[in-house]
Amino acid sequence: MYTELKTVANKIIGITNRQGGVSPYPADAMNMALYIDDAPENVITNQQRLAEAINFSRDNWVFPIQIHDKEVAEVTQDDRGTNISELTEKLHGIDGLYTYDRDVLLTMCFADCVPVYLYSDLDNFIALGHAGWRGTKEEIVKKLVEAYPSPEHLHCMIGPSICENCYEVNADIKSQFSSDAEPYFELKDNGNYKIDLQGINKMLAVKAGVPSEQIEISGICTAEDERFFSYRTEKGKTGRMLAFIGTRNQS
Repeated sequence: MYTELKTVANKIIGITNRQGGVSPYPADAMNMALYIDDAPENVITNQQRLAEAINFSRDNWVFPIQIHDKEVAEVTQDDRGTNISELTEKLHGIDGLYTYDRDVLLTMCFADCVPVYLYSDLDNFIALGHAGWRGTKEEIVKKLVEAYPSPEHLHCMIGPSICENCYEVNADIKSQFSSDAEPYFELKDNGNYKIDLQGINKMLAVKAGVPSEQIEISGICTAEDERFFSYRTEKGKTGRMLAFIGTRNQS
């Protein structure tokens, strides 16, 4: 149903798998997106299954309307429930969330793009970013790190996403990246470039002040691992995983 990427004290960091739900992608799939061709009641059932599995009520989840851009927003307990049962105009155009509040589960949907998770070892700060090639180019990870005053105390997890062997971009897209990203491109015989989005996002986190030894890369490719949906492998006809990070109240 889900892959737990890390458990630190009372924090939970993970991403859902494609199996274990009730959506038709194919049968029994764990689609977590309300914005694709799936019945809303299927998505809500899938949400409830995850909520019970991770012991984090869906009433406490927050979900933004992602547009592959660079805007980030702080949320609090007052935002809990946003865009969970139905989509609204709240948090529209947001691809990065952060909070200092406990009992708030930050969530975003993915199907190849890079989920970037941040948490502090000083307090309850957590953050979640959606970094496809556009979000990576716009350095959304840097914006999330800059939202916290002490980046040396941040830890970063770069979650399952498409790897460089399964994803290529053309020269025009490559030219939009800063020169720091040059080592993460590899020219192919067809004139396009492999791109290591996971590696670029780690580099950006380090540049923003997160110590390299406090950054982990999952190394999981969503296009190769059958546990996950892949937009590119399945040519857009697929579901979406839910990446999540939250801090529970200690018992």
